[in-house]
Amino acid sequence: MIIGVDIGTSLTKAVVFDRDGAAIANAGAATELRNLSGGRVEQDLEEVLGTVARVVREVAAGVDAPVTALALTGQGDGLWLRDEHGRPVRPAISWLDGRAASLVAKWQSGGVAEEVFRRTGSGLFPGCAAALLAHVDAEEPEALDRAAVAGYCVDAVAQRLTGTVAVDVSDASLPFLNPRTRRYDAAAIEACGLSHRRGLLAEPAAPGTVLRLDAEGARLLGLPKGLPVTAGPFDMPACAIGAGVRRPGDGVLIVGTTLGCEVLRQGPDFDREGEPAGMILATPRRDEYLRAMAAMVGTAGLEWACKLLGARVEDTDAMLAVSGPGAGGVRALPFLAESGERAPFVDAAARGRFTGLSLTSGRADVVRALCESVAYAARHCLEEAGLDGALYACGGGMRSPEWTRIFADVLGRPITIPHEPGVGTRGAVMAAARALGDPVDEERWLEAATTVALRPREAEFYQNAYTEYRSALAEVRGRWTV
Repeated sequence: MIIGVDIGTSLTKAVVFDRDGAAIANAGAATELRNLSGGRVEQDLEEVLGTVARVVREVAAGVDAPVTALALTGQGDGLWLRDEHGRPVRPAISWLDGRAASLVAKWQSGGVAEEVFRRTGSGLFPGCAAALLAHVDAEEPEALDRAAVAGYCVDAVAQRLTGTVAVDVSDASLPFLNPRTRRYDAAAIEACGLSHRRGLLAEPAAPGTVLRLDAEGARLLGLPKGLPVTAGPFDMPACAIGAGVRRPGDGVLIVGTTLGCEVLRQGPDFDREGEPAGMILATPRRDEYLRAMAAMVGTAGLEWACKLLGARVEDTDAMLAVSGPGAGGVRALPFLAESGERAPFVDAAARGRFTGLSLTSGRADVVRALCESVAYAARHCLEEAGLDGALYACGGGMRSPEWTRIFADVLGRPITIPHEPGVGTRGAVMAAARALGDPVDEERWLEAATTVALRPREAEFYQNAYTEYRSALAEVRGRWTV
């Protein structure tokens, strides 16, 4: 049995899968996000590592057969600086961080963002490694001087468990990887003014790399020394694998704290003249890539609205049912993240907006308007990513039947909801099994799913409403300022 571990932004989850793909044990542990002044968001690697140990020990104790491997996945982007022993030289900087917003705005106006996008297929935004690395280089150069590795969450945890630095190619995709060569693009690094810090970027590990628990990792997790460990792909591509995305044109929608939209592509080609946003993510299969749009909108906005209105998130379905399509005339732009938006456009100054409010508007209308606007953002992202096949969806937002139906109606297509728990951990375990030379039966592992159909009348209404959303977005984009 393989334990899959998903090291999320606010929750670390572990799931044990048997040979037939059944989840036979699972556990979760909350992690702390430190929200500081100036839009700074940080995490403590030691605390994150502690949650990994807690959930792994819990699920391992709940099964009566030996664990054969550990498959790690988790949050991407951000900046996790460590010394040669894997110890943090400063707190990890989250992908939610906004401290580099003004730098990204400067890169956008000066052509740097466009240059990097044309070479790598990835847009620059405040929480990406390039912007954070450049910001720390300017403000805290001594931290980089002490560091041996400028990596990501998954490889930071893996280094502490195995003693080896192995950055998965999916993590390395953001934002310096040339998708054709699967190596870092020196010109992209130079464009960001980081050539003198090139030594901090660990080369991407070869597909199928298998690490081993060292003595410290074994002690921490209570598992045998030498146990096989895989580190990646990170959570977005892991969710695509675990959801069942297998044919070019198929996509996955991840409705979590933020919104992940991905479409599978054959080969690394992309529109180099398009808007410099989104990502090209290399996958474990050398000929397959994911065109990804990771928007900053999602359940975090819903939680904010419910708190502001004195409602409970658990009451979302009831409120969505009270307010019908169109939310009683209330319209929203859902850009509530302090760091702005990163897909399908990048603008650190992006901000939310509600219109059409009146004395007759209720909190159900406000909540529904926000949920509809997130669905519009999802459609915008998936259109830009090139969705033309089947669509799968997962994440906490999909636990709301009413919101799920709104997504299907707005997107104008049925949505397949894969079996939970742990779509990301399922994908990580499937990738690990392949790396270990013993691939699973994918048909059996992915057969448990439900489909949510679109409603023709509602879909017709939302087609017009989506056009209005795009017009409102185009009108306001020119007036945002950092």
